[in-house]
Amino acid sequence: MTVSRAINHPERLNPKTLQRVRDAIASMRYVPNALASGLRLSRARLVAALLPTLVGPVFQELIQSLDHALNQHGYQLMIGRTGYDAAQEADLIRAIIQRRPDGIVMIGMAASEEGRALLQASRIPVVETWDLTDTAIDMLVGFSHSAIGQAVAAHFIAKGHRQLGMVSGDDARARVRVAAYAQAAQAAGLPEVTVAYTPAPSTLGGGRRGLAEILAQRPEVTAVFCSSDTLALGALVEAQHQGLQVPQQLAVVGLGDQEFAKDTAPPLTTVRLDGTRIGQLAADMIVARTLDQAVDAQRVDIGFSITQRSSG
Repeated sequence: MTVSRAINHPERLNPKTLQRVRDAIASMRYVPNALASGLRLSRARLVAALLPTLVGPVFQELIQSLDHALNQHGYQLMIGRTGYDAAQEADLIRAIIQRRPDGIVMIGMAASEEGRALLQASRIPVVETWDLTDTAIDMLVGFSHSAIGQAVAAHFIAKGHRQLGMVSGDDARARVRVAAYAQAAQAAGLPEVTVAYTPAPSTLGGGRRGLAEILAQRPEVTAVFCSSDTLALGALVEAQHQGLQVPQQLAVVGLGDQEFAKDTAPPLTTVRLDGTRIGQLAADMIVARTLDQAVDAQRVDIGFSITQRSSG
């Protein structure tokens, strides 16, 4: 019975007992039949996460936290890439539902009506993340991209900047940030924001090209918001290439507060997003549902903060 609990209900054993059983299982090279166990318990011990890209560090913190938290409860994480493509996402959702995972975590909102309909009809617990909406499929933990755009514009305006630019990805969330950033600038009586779009996923080269495009159109721009730290790093490189001092002649703010942000030259001012907390909360929600426990809050706004460093 203890071995069965260690495999199927590890949360019911104290840590010392659980570790002893796991050590014994490992010494015997025993691999349980997950299919048979899943049929008996009506659980697959599998959670799927769908994310737009596997390139770059943007979602790494969230995925690592989600994986770690699920592992603590005996669940494995399966990852699928949507490629920022609605049709590809719908196909992937369909394929994942056929495997009947215990839960599905979306990095972002479902991009198509077909995908949303499939998830709603599946009756599988779903957590959407990395965004906020009033029309969530099921559970939600994230932050407002509109509020981020407004906050960065206010940050620049408070520092006296009046000529704003933005290097942005071209996905739906990025466009929400662009709109809010531009609207905040307009509301403050500033000239129209100059925006350069770069295809997802973000690259250093995209950041360089984006800043070069902005400065070619409006050399008077003195502050640029980049929709990822990778794009911001590219903008810093391009600013150096063009002989511009940061932040004296050009302020740069990124998004994500990635590990490298504090080590750029100059250190990057950026919007901090708590991917670790999102991953933990998403895992908690899925596990609670599989155990038929109440979820404390089905919609959680974790917010964000601007980490002030030297670049802007």
